[in-house]
Amino acid sequence: MFLIQFFNNFEFRKKSNFQKESNMTNTFRLFTFSVLMAAFVFQGCNPGPEPEPEVLTLEWLQTLSEEQLTTRDSDGDGVSDFDEMNVYNTNPLSPDTDGDGLSDNDEITEYGTDPLSADSDGDGLSDGDEVTVYNTDPLNTDSDGDALTDGQEVNETNTDPLNPDSDGDTLSDGDEVNTHGTDPNSADTDRDGFADNQELEMDTDPLDNMDPAYIAELETVNFGFDKSNITDEAAAKLSQNVEMLMGASAFRVRIDAYTDHIGGDQYNLRLSLRRANSVADFYTSNGISEDRIDKQGLGKAPIPCAEAEMDTDTPGCLKNRRAESYPLNPYPFTPSGM
Repeated sequence: MFLIQFFNNFEFRKKSNFQKESNMTNTFRLFTFSVLMAAFVFQGCNPGPEPEPEVLTLEWLQTLSEEQLTTRDSDGDGVSDFDEMNVYNTNPLSPDTDGDGLSDNDEITEYGTDPLSADSDGDGLSDGDEVTVYNTDPLNTDSDGDALTDGQEVNETNTDPLNPDSDGDTLSDGDEVNTHGTDPNSADTDRDGFADNQELEMDTDPLDNMDPAYIAELETVNFGFDKSNITDEAAAKLSQNVEMLMGASAFRVRIDAYTDHIGGDQYNLRLSLRRANSVADFYTSNGISEDRIDKQGLGKAPIPCAEAEMDTDTPGCLKNRRAESYPLNPYPFTPSGM
């Protein structure tokens, strides 16, 4: 409309002043009109870049020049749109292309992980979780080198992916799971008092709480005044000892026999030996081989009975007239708690 109006005005003026103006003036005006028409035509053929859409799309970004893309960071992740589209093949409209919890820029510049893979080392944990939750190495499937992947430790065995020996029994978590079948979270899988590594050293079964058979203590028996015979009460206790010794064939037994403080030292020494022999005979007659038995008569008990402990019907005291049986541990270790 502007050009039409301009043209009409021009024609009107031209007619009204035609006789007054020279040919040169008319020529100049025609030239000016031609320039304005050319400018209008040029502007209509070259409208310039389209305005930025309300919702950015990859299609729109692809219409921009390299220079424009280099100066843009549409997703605000610190990587230019040009680099995302042409160098890293990441999504310039998403700050975390692989959705692993780490921005594309952090993966590229800080951690060296793959911004196109949520689990760069393929261990079953996302790169983001490895960096921000577990402090494991997102580029190493086994951060602590125990032969279990970080993902296995977190998702399956519940062990520490930063500690190769989670339970502190000197066996690696990987060896416990893959070789021995023991619990990597318990130093004593079968709860028998021996640590798993101790059982392996003793060649016993760390999964069987009856192996090794262990005797913590044996019953002590008492004797009558100036006697060395086994009473019925003593026989019942010694029978319990025999049962335990039969069930723990690796054990030997030591018998220490004593007397009270009545009488001479030499007499009591011989009496204590007779008492030790009586207990040893009971053991051998009930199936315990003689080579498993040590015995000694030690005479008077080291601590005399207190006045309140003295017998009321005989001299001395029953407490000191005794034979103690000690289990001799054949193993290099003693179970914990004993």
